[in-house]
Amino acid sequence: MRYVTTINGQKFDIEITNDGNLLVNGEKRDVNFLALGPSQYSVIMQTKSHEVVVDERNGEVEVLMGGRLFTGKVLDERAQLLSMRRGGTVADTGEISIKSPMPGLIAAIPVTEGQAVKAGETVIILESMKMQNELKTPRDGVVARVSVQPQQSVEQGKVLVTIV
Repeated sequence: MRYVTTINGQKFDIEITNDGNLLVNGEKRDVNFLALGPSQYSVIMQTKSHEVVVDERNGEVEVLMGGRLFTGKVLDERAQLLSMRRGGTVADTGEISIKSPMPGLIAAIPVTEGQAVKAGETVIILESMKMQNELKTPRDGVVARVSVQPQQSVEQGKVLVTIV
């Protein structure tokens, strides 16, 4: 099965072969994973172990790994073909809500309302499970709203920052 995955604006062609191998842009990757819960996984990539949280919301996938949040879309071959016929998959304009991928505490907010931000720039630092996680914007824009304050506790799914 083939998938087209866009993560933080970068596209990847992912194929899971009939013999269980994983190819990323045609290159074989050594990956094993084990589900630890409904959205939590243990992933071993090239002999390194990672704890990963995956959440699907509004057609997007959020992956928290190594303290970094990755936002993207995953389309199988059929969905990709349909999307291409409709004119594309990535919205370059409109409102983006950066949401908390897990419960935690707002450690820092390095941006202010009205500030221009570039794709990949940190907009929130969320402390959870004794780790600081940098939440980044997936595209260029302007911070329209900051919906939280430093040291505020947040639940999973809470909108933290809105980018336009």
